[in-house]
Amino acid sequence: MEKNNFNELLGTQEFMRCKKYIEAALKYTGGTHDLVDIYEGLYKGTMQLWPMENSCLVTEIITYPRKKVLNVFLGGGDLTEILEMHDSVISWAQAQGCEALNMTGRFGWKKPLAKYGWKPLHSSYVKEIK
Repeated sequence: MEKNNFNELLGTQEFMRCKKYIEAALKYTGGTHDLVDIYEGLYKGTMQLWPMENSCLVTEIITYPRKKVLNVFLGGGDLTEILEMHDSVISWAQAQGCEALNMTGRFGWKKPLAKYGWKPLHSSYVKEIK
């Protein structure tokens, strides 16, 4: 596993403090990731941890053929606190050259995100075949 500056910036202490929020959010991923995957992504620098006092976000930059976006794919903890990070996350995404943010989340995110100008793009469906 190639290391970036994850340990120097946040260390495993911050990850462990946010573990309960990450685990709660992982329950809604449909099994695409587990806690080890998130730790490895943070360690390698392909994911970003946004720790707050009572919540956290996990993001990743996705470069599509025609657009670079910040994907907010895990959020757990206090909703008000998470929404307070909105402008900081956008500023960071812009500094990384992202043109947009996207988010995968439960239907309950629709109403609070609408206040910040987010709109549904599509619905995601899953059919387990294993």
